[in-house]
Amino acid sequence: MYSNFSSFSRRGPDNITEELVAALSGSKSYEFKALFSVIHAALRARNAASGGEEMLRLRTYDKLQNLVRHGQVKKTGKKYKGVTNALLLLSESLKEFGRTVRRFCPA
Repeated sequence: MYSNFSSFSRRGPDNITEELVAALSGSKSYEFKALFSVIHAALRARNAASGGEEMLRLRTYDKLQNLVRHGQVKKTGKKYKGVTNALLLLSESLKEFGRTVRRFCPA
């Protein structure tokens, strides 16, 4: 029996996580509202902010909490600060993923 599904995924790079890593890689710590403002401005500059601001806020918060859960971001009170070594590894894996996805996706 034939299946319409394949093992190939057409998912593109994760723009929100890339911007979270870029913003939190510095030494500055952010509250979520200020962090979201930075991320939203960066995504709008890249023309990658779609789906409405509230949905983008929810997706950003979810991805931020995943980074906290995996130990890549440290939460102190209401402030978030990136763990430098962990974010560096994540950044490298995102770059590698971006290279492999661009290689297989038709342009």
